[in-house]
Amino acid sequence: MTSFWQDVRYGLRVLLKNPGFTAIAVLTLALGIGANTALFSVVNGVLLNPLPYPEPDRLVAVYASTSSFDESSISYPNFLDWHKDNHSFSALAAFRTEEYNLTGAGEPERLHGHMISSEFFSALGINLMLGRDILPEEDRAGGAPIVVIGDGLWKRKFGLSRDVLGQGITLNGKVHTVVGVATSRITGLSPTDVYVPMGQWTDPTFRDRHISMGTNAIGRLKPGVAFEQAKSDMDSVARNLAGAYPDSNKGEGITLVPLKTDVVGSVRGILLVLLGAVSFVLLIACANVANLLLARATGRSREFAIRSALGASPGRVIRQLLTESVMLGIAGGGIGLLLAKWGTGAILAALPESLPRAEEIEIDGHVLFFTLGISLATGIVFGLVPALKAMKPDMHETLKEGGRGSSGARHRTQSVFVVVEMAMAVVLLIGAGLMIRSLAALWSIDPGFDARNALSFSISSTFEPDITAKQLRSKYRDTIRGLESVPGVEGVSLVGGALPMSGDSELPFWVEGRPKPATEQEMPFALFYLVTPHYQQVMRIPVQRGRGFTERDDEHSPAVVLIDAVFAGTFFPKEDPIGKHVNLGLLDVQAEIVGVVGHVESWGLGSKGHENLQAQIYLPVWQVPDQFWTLLAHGGDYVARTRGTPMGVVSGLREAAERVDSSAVVYGVKPVQEIVARSIATQQLAMMLLSVFSLLALVLSAIGIYGVISYLAGQRTKEIGVRMAMGATSADVLRLVLGDGMRLTLIGVGIGVVAALGLTRLITKMIYGVGATDPITFAVVAILLTGVALFACYIPARRAMRVDPIIALRYE
Repeated sequence: MTSFWQDVRYGLRVLLKNPGFTAIAVLTLALGIGANTALFSVVNGVLLNPLPYPEPDRLVAVYASTSSFDESSISYPNFLDWHKDNHSFSALAAFRTEEYNLTGAGEPERLHGHMISSEFFSALGINLMLGRDILPEEDRAGGAPIVVIGDGLWKRKFGLSRDVLGQGITLNGKVHTVVGVATSRITGLSPTDVYVPMGQWTDPTFRDRHISMGTNAIGRLKPGVAFEQAKSDMDSVARNLAGAYPDSNKGEGITLVPLKTDVVGSVRGILLVLLGAVSFVLLIACANVANLLLARATGRSREFAIRSALGASPGRVIRQLLTESVMLGIAGGGIGLLLAKWGTGAILAALPESLPRAEEIEIDGHVLFFTLGISLATGIVFGLVPALKAMKPDMHETLKEGGRGSSGARHRTQSVFVVVEMAMAVVLLIGAGLMIRSLAALWSIDPGFDARNALSFSISSTFEPDITAKQLRSKYRDTIRGLESVPGVEGVSLVGGALPMSGDSELPFWVEGRPKPATEQEMPFALFYLVTPHYQQVMRIPVQRGRGFTERDDEHSPAVVLIDAVFAGTFFPKEDPIGKHVNLGLLDVQAEIVGVVGHVESWGLGSKGHENLQAQIYLPVWQVPDQFWTLLAHGGDYVARTRGTPMGVVSGLREAAERVDSSAVVYGVKPVQEIVARSIATQQLAMMLLSVFSLLALVLSAIGIYGVISYLAGQRTKEIGVRMAMGATSADVLRLVLGDGMRLTLIGVGIGVVAALGLTRLITKMIYGVGATDPITFAVVAILLTGVALFACYIPARRAMRVDPIIALRYE
């Protein structure tokens, strides 16, 4: 132990004696370690940490499986049968998102809530912070109107008072008694203000077995029940329901997904690729510092020879050098940890919606242990080779006066490190280049509408419980007229069903005059949009044939629809669809096709999924049957076209909505361009991080080749002097030095290109509009890196050109 502390004290003195070298080495390592720690903190929070629930491995997400989706939302009647008939779950709970208007407590406020079944909290293993859970007898039609509030609302409206229990709050015009307080943040769900019993909702549409209404389910497996057993059990439940209700359930199955897998989604593969990419940055940093240590070891070769002559064993000298390199690694790790904290925050701030479990990402004990581990590992990795090389020179030769203490082997090692740096930099730059080209290709896609100067928003209102469909239509017409009167607003449309890149709603149908499918599940499905007459003009979706909607297409006129080009091409490939009729399932409406409009990229720019669900159909919202208007009794979604900046009209829209209805609340305001950008947020995240990593790799590689060429040129000072004395020109010296650098660069670029041909296939699913082996990207990266390396080599080459032959011949 005494000798260890001697090594530490001596190493500290050596490092402090060379502050320039120490600062460069520590900063280089800090960049590599910091980038790795930042990304590992994301991987740890999203992928490695278990879900924050008791026995999380027993939790599964439960979906319906249909002809259109493997993981689809479920109808409430089906859920009740799943709950009753399964033998695998100790708790099975349903939930769905719902917005509520809070009135009677100051200014009206829109609350984000969830309808939940009575076993929701017990399924997840969540204990309420105050009060009690929802009781089974309250989770049914006619149950007492109660609510569990989130702790965010508890703090905001009630100041964390424990007297909140028993108080009444008015949600959508109905008083609910607060019986408990639960956390607002549940992993996998959006932050929640209120939890309301699902079973109390008696809307006929929600109770229809044919309609899912965005309901999802989670289950907790019974102790001892394996995942495969549960799948087999639920398959049996699905078969029984298909036999009992063939019209709605034939062909429908049940899909189980481990809850953690469901929450993480597709981001898992992306994060693992990025983690591999950032490890290249660390390896480049290690190679850089190893080269610095090799060059420094040359200057210390006489010291090592003297220590050996005085009896120090090779192991003792190696231990000293490793102690110094580990100290550099730990110092780099400490600074890297600070950079990682900043970097993690920057990632979350830049793209918070791209990452699931973002609120769980932090610098915790696992991350600290990881940082310590890679700090020690890097210290050993980059220090071991220089330490071993330092023991190779002949001791007697080194001790002679004028002994240079360097060798061709050491030069070869430094060259190998530079080649490796270049190769890894090529791989990272090509990966970033492919992502940049992918994003450019995605942004060049015509989404089918004009997102510029378009604004999406919602308005909630509190209407009387017995309001009729006729009265609701009148209210909405008044609201639209008021909104369109706002200065700067060109047009407004109410939107129901699907909204491009924000949500989807599907409708079964069949074409009139063709055989009707035996069951609903055998019918084709189309995305459907419920809109008002100005929707096509507001979104600037072109009418390709026929006409668009007009004010005459109201509740008193024959039903009409618009179809998109994909619908027309799929179901009317060789005939004109104008004047044909389609029967709309669920709505029980037969409508005439009056126009064909352009196709909209409803699933997002460049989406590679849902190929079998691209057809789109538009219906005038005024013609929706009366029984469905109760779904719009508490508010609706809108899109507006503005003359200037969309956000500039928001205050005017709020005032206009409040003039029509004093309880109105405008919320969920987003420029449509932001919605479009969000559809490619995953690719943006990958591009941003790969670009940062490749930039670090480029800088570190340039520094690395600069350092090596500078060192080699310095070692050849005498040779250069001799050459110049014998008539070599400055241009000859320039070619000599640049030739050394370019040889290493081209070898590294060549190896990197070959490696990239294989490694870029890992990001095939992340790129769009460009191949994984795109020759343009490969060529541009090769030229870019070669140019940067050439510039880095030119600086020491210029210095070598100025060597004075007389001074050089006296060298050593």
